[in-house]
Amino acid sequence: MAAPLDMEPSALSLELLPTDPLLLILSFLDYRDLTSCCYLSRRLNQLTNHDPLWIRHCKKYWLISDEEKRQRNQSWKAIFISTYRDLGRYIQYYATLKKAWDDLEKYLGQRCPRMIGSLKESVREEDLDAVEAQIGCRLPEDYRCSFRIHNGQKLVVPGLMGSMALSNHYRSEDLLDIDTAAGGFQQRLGLKQCLPLTFCIHTGLSQYMALESVEGRNKYEIFYQCPDQMARNPSAIDMFITGTSYLEWFTSYVNKVVTGGYPIIRDQIFSERFPFCRYVHDKECVATTGDITVSVSTSFLPELSSVHPPHYFFTYRIRIEMSKDALPEQACQLDSRYWRIINAKGDVEEVQGPGVVGEFPIISPGRVYEYTSCTTFSTTSGYMEGYYTFRCLYYKEKFFNVTIPRFHMVCPTFKVSIARMVSGDFYWTQSGCVLCQETSHNEYAVDEDEDSTDTDEYEERRRVLDIPTPSGRCPRHT
Repeated sequence: MAAPLDMEPSALSLELLPTDPLLLILSFLDYRDLTSCCYLSRRLNQLTNHDPLWIRHCKKYWLISDEEKRQRNQSWKAIFISTYRDLGRYIQYYATLKKAWDDLEKYLGQRCPRMIGSLKESVREEDLDAVEAQIGCRLPEDYRCSFRIHNGQKLVVPGLMGSMALSNHYRSEDLLDIDTAAGGFQQRLGLKQCLPLTFCIHTGLSQYMALESVEGRNKYEIFYQCPDQMARNPSAIDMFITGTSYLEWFTSYVNKVVTGGYPIIRDQIFSERFPFCRYVHDKECVATTGDITVSVSTSFLPELSSVHPPHYFFTYRIRIEMSKDALPEQACQLDSRYWRIINAKGDVEEVQGPGVVGEFPIISPGRVYEYTSCTTFSTTSGYMEGYYTFRCLYYKEKFFNVTIPRFHMVCPTFKVSIARMVSGDFYWTQSGCVLCQETSHNEYAVDEDEDSTDTDEYEERRRVLDIPTPSGRCPRHT
């Protein structure tokens, strides 16, 4: 007998689905919804214990590998739950930061394994809580999460955050452990409620993170301090911004390291001691003339720069390489250099001189010559280009030019100090963010190409943060 036409079909319940399609549905749920299903019914409670459902979550949020799972001898669900109990508050950051640390460790292990020994083991939650109580400020969750993976590094050379050397100026930044950072926490005017993230024992340079939105800074902004040299008030501190959050700052740095953005330099200056250097290499900044290729990396030096007066200090490292397939008679010697320097107004300065950094290197098939020099700008960016003149060794009367590719140097975003002196009285003004105004790369540069590449390391100075920032002048003028 047919069913009455006015009867409505009963609603389909998940409980009525066969096991396989129900497990398939559950496999698409996030861990929160999957956990909630445990409390809906006895059958769903049983099905959510199906171990394969938790594989994706363990790998997505905790980066647990199959090998680690075998070593722990636990089910996937048990691993997820136990890890969540320990690190659950960081679940939105953990995978990103853990991958960054893993990538960095892999990179270091292959190229500079000695630095692995400088990394400290993770800290406990109670250690981080104790630091917050000590400084009276909350630490950002991404910062805490990173230190649950590694507690920074020991104060050693080379530093994890990269090294560079120019003439008698040397910098190597360590990533501070939590106790050292807490010891350098600032409450003085100009750096109020700022926590140091890095430290260089040679220059006293640190990168700070603002733990509160005070003195014109955004909360969790990361910066290099830069004293206003035109202000009478020592608390007038400008800032070169290097990150908007710890997560962005650390992961972007690691990405540059592991993708070759910061080159490894193994010549006699840096050798094995300096595994990667804070020179940024633009892969397009390469020019080949015949068998000779010239490439350039650049670096901004905040410790030798200032906003007031405007003085922006850059170094550039040039690599000259002759193809290993070149004929032996192609060997040549660098005779002179020519620079064309352009400013934002379109003014052109031309500089010509013998050799480079007082040397006249010989280039032969397969040989590489590298040197470092510097330039200063009175404005926030500029570019240089030019050529080298080489003399053939086989045909002694033959000279030829080799192109130096155009390379741009741009000051990081900066903020000016909001502290000013008026009639001897101290006052605050919310001046807001001052970005680099020029988007053009045409600004004034002064060529300093004759700096020596020899390095004289500074003697180790007093510990963190009582060390004054060096004046913003080229080292050869000091």
